[in-house]
Amino acid sequence: MNKVILLKKRPKGRPSLDDFEFIEQKKPNPKEGEILLKTKYVSVDPYLRGRMRDEKSYIEPFEVGKPLESGIIAEVVESNNKNFEKGEFVNGMLQWKQFQTSNGNGLNKVDNEKAPLKAYLGILGLTGITAYLGLDKIGKPKKGETLLVSGAAGAVGSVAGQIGKIKGCRVVGIAGSEEKIDRIQEKFGFDAAINYKTTDDMQKAIAEACPDGVDVYFDNVGGEILDAALANINKYGRVINCGAISLYNKTEKPTGPRVETTLIKNSILMQGFTVRDFVKDFGPAQKQLAAWMEKDKLSYLETVVEGFESIPQAFIDLFDGKNKGKMIVVV
Repeated sequence: MNKVILLKKRPKGRPSLDDFEFIEQKKPNPKEGEILLKTKYVSVDPYLRGRMRDEKSYIEPFEVGKPLESGIIAEVVESNNKNFEKGEFVNGMLQWKQFQTSNGNGLNKVDNEKAPLKAYLGILGLTGITAYLGLDKIGKPKKGETLLVSGAAGAVGSVAGQIGKIKGCRVVGIAGSEEKIDRIQEKFGFDAAINYKTTDDMQKAIAEACPDGVDVYFDNVGGEILDAALANINKYGRVINCGAISLYNKTEKPTGPRVETTLIKNSILMQGFTVRDFVKDFGPAQKQLAAWMEKDKLSYLETVVEGFESIPQAFIDLFDGKNKGKMIVVV
């Protein structure tokens, strides 16, 4: 049989296990031109929370009663498609199923001899590519500038900070525990760090950690931390709005300071960003990330959870900050 995870109902506020449903289906057989895939590694990411809402966005929402999907590394266990061979591994947006068929569209082969398979969901996958392209296309950090990163101990933030160091920036990270503060400085080379959970005045804390102001802000959390960062932004500063995890589970409409005067007075660029805006640049980005890895210029961490049944809980744990770096489920 084939286990499948469905969206049972749309969450109200923070997701819970009651929002998911496990069912069993008959294991599918590949038709002509199709391949049968066995799920090996599953990526769970905060942005999936947005797809649980029934609202227009940059990607279609999940349907109630239908399987969820995310980035998955799968093994080709049967092939009726000349472009794929049994035993190969592929990466793509796939459904939360133990087995599924595909015609191969949207799948990329990955080589487990060049890098561990899990790396293609993290540092060499959408995680690393998101950090790279957000900085390359919007942030454009220059040597000597100050890069501020929120969610700095997370999968994207930790890579963004390291790229900033490669570019010659002073890099300051914001995270939510002393353990994470130590990690981003000792393992990832950040110059300074702020624990937002023990800081009463974020605006002042950022000013002290960034004495020359903020030139580029890589925002993964939104909310009050974004407000504080904007209060410290330099003229011609750039703000990359990559994520807003502080708001994902809010049930009321968020409010905050008006940003117009700050943007106008300082000629600020503030741009929303999803990595799918730059699909044509994925190849060069992955190539550069791999080159930096080979030269030991990039480090990464993974939190690996075992078992297909653990996927929903691993996703929920993201909102409690239980992951160190990229959260991956091994099936």
